[in-house]
Amino acid sequence: MAERMPVPPEQMGKIRVGVSACLLGRNVRYDGGHKLDHFLTDTLGRYVEYVPVCPEVECGLPVPREAMRLVGEVDGPRLMTIRTQVDHTERMLSWARRRVRELEAEGLCGFIFKHGSPSSGMERVKIYSPEGMPSKSGVGLFARIFMEHFPLLPVEEEGRLHDPNLRENFIERLFTLRHWREVLAGGKSRRNLVGFHARSKLLLMAHSPKHLREMGRLVAQAATLETAAVFDRYQRLLLEALSLKATAKKNANVLQHAMGYFKKVLSHDEKQELAEVIEQYRLQLTPLIVPITLLSHYVRKYQEPYLAQQTYLHPHPLELQLRNHV
Repeated sequence: MAERMPVPPEQMGKIRVGVSACLLGRNVRYDGGHKLDHFLTDTLGRYVEYVPVCPEVECGLPVPREAMRLVGEVDGPRLMTIRTQVDHTERMLSWARRRVRELEAEGLCGFIFKHGSPSSGMERVKIYSPEGMPSKSGVGLFARIFMEHFPLLPVEEEGRLHDPNLRENFIERLFTLRHWREVLAGGKSRRNLVGFHARSKLLLMAHSPKHLREMGRLVAQAATLETAAVFDRYQRLLLEALSLKATAKKNANVLQHAMGYFKKVLSHDEKQELAEVIEQYRLQLTPLIVPITLLSHYVRKYQEPYLAQQTYLHPHPLELQLRNHV
């Protein structure tokens, strides 16, 4: 039976991603303004269907409104207006608990939060002591409840997405989770699980060889275990693995592993060229797209079936140019 080829990411439907509404240009901030992020709207937006959320407005606060900040202890800060000292904590928490339950029905593959927001900041949000001294040790109230409710869902902040490595990793997680959801939609069969795992091996190896081994054992034992438990366990391991960053060293190991599939067909010069390109990438003298492009060329030239099906070679649309900068 012929191997099932992966569907190119650019040919798939849009991915549903939650986002702080102000990042889409909506005038919902305390001062009546927005924080439009052109990468999110103009570039990533070609592949993503956003589900906008503004905690302050959705919990009933007006636009414009008095600015707020977190005050008190890291584990239980209060959401207070700065000038009048009105406490909106319980209003926000009550709304947030309802909202995350509603978001279960949205089929989100991730969420992009607003950096520094007392409601939506993912990390390093300022918390003020009673004396007015700030400490960047907090998490926005809504962001905290969202991440507790969806502990393995990919999340990021728009500011951190300016880092090429964080951007590539986050978007790769979005597309991989969408691939996985499509497998689930096709039915929780052992055949579908085996197919997804086979296509994902190099991708998983680049993130966590340990998780790859454990997932391989789980797939091998799938016929003897309860189906729902197998798929639940596999999904948890998948999302855990992808949350671990793919480094240049780990990617170089994957590329060298892939090179082994050509040992009988590459000429001496081709082997030397590929080895040199992989080493240049490992030393971070060239971006990841360089060895990936050469490897993909050899996959087509020598019609290597195993590598041709690997999601690792094309985990997201080339138009995003994510591997040009990592």
